[in-house]
Amino acid sequence: MFLAPDGNRLKDLEQAVRQFLAWKSIWEEREALNLDPFQSRQAETKRRSADETVDARIPETYQWLLVPGQTDSKGSVEWNEIRQQGQDSLAVRASKKLKNEEMLLVQLGGTRLRHELDRIPLWRGNHVGIKQLIDDFATYLYLPRLRDEDVLIAAVRDGLGLLTWQSETFAYAESWDEQKQQYKGLQAGQSVRVLADGKSLLVKPDVATVQMEAEKREPITGEGKVVLPGITASGSGGPAIAAPESPGTGAPQPVVLRRFHGSVKLDSIRIGRDASRIGEEVVQHLSGLVRANVEVTLEIQASIPDGAPEKTVRDVTENCRTLKFESYGFEED
Repeated sequence: MFLAPDGNRLKDLEQAVRQFLAWKSIWEEREALNLDPFQSRQAETKRRSADETVDARIPETYQWLLVPGQTDSKGSVEWNEIRQQGQDSLAVRASKKLKNEEMLLVQLGGTRLRHELDRIPLWRGNHVGIKQLIDDFATYLYLPRLRDEDVLIAAVRDGLGLLTWQSETFAYAESWDEQKQQYKGLQAGQSVRVLADGKSLLVKPDVATVQMEAEKREPITGEGKVVLPGITASGSGGPAIAAPESPGTGAPQPVVLRRFHGSVKLDSIRIGRDASRIGEEVVQHLSGLVRANVEVTLEIQASIPDGAPEKTVRDVTENCRTLKFESYGFEED
């Protein structure tokens, strides 16, 4: 990105700089020029005035942002010319304008990252290295422009913490075991410590789900016998299912609880944190049960007394469509 001067304003700035340099030279050589006290004070006043004029004309002159962009990976590079205004310093004005125009992102959601992974696509097979992703976002103009790699790492953490990771984001693996053809340290739907060490990976959710389900079905080994969940090892002839006690004999049968439901309000400012805790402390326990079918639904209600701006309506509606909301919409009342 570049900050460029306006052609007409640049001439005025150059003239002001010349005036400043001239009076600065006179004031510094006042003794050699044999100036009296009045003339010396006059030279000092003129120098200060010229200096202030230069300071005022610099932000007036450098008012154009030149930002390269690319609509897709095969398109040509296009230059966006954006006029910036305001009373802040040049860097602050430029950053505010870029953020408002979404040409510089200081925050990225996990679902938006998944969208970019699929759109290009950025996947290398069934996964992509996190270090590779950092390089991609720092290299290609057709990807969102991020402030730094911390924004990308935060987006990865946000995506991994979502309870809906299987449909909306991705999974995380510490590495890929080429010999065993499986991922090590595979995690999703919880708070994860993300490393950009050249080994860590983002994994496609469908691929991660297959490995996770296979790991759940693996037999548990103990004392040389194979014991499957719900089945006891038999001394001879093979495994035998434990028979329940007949009604009316022995202890009374315990009550079997076959359904759970719950609802909770989330902090709209810290949705990722709250959802991650709920995933770890509630959903994860339920999902770990054999044959359990767990469904999680997120409901959003927003009251906007002053009305939603047109851009917000457009952005939210488009994002809901992309994220495949079952129902959504704005209403007058």
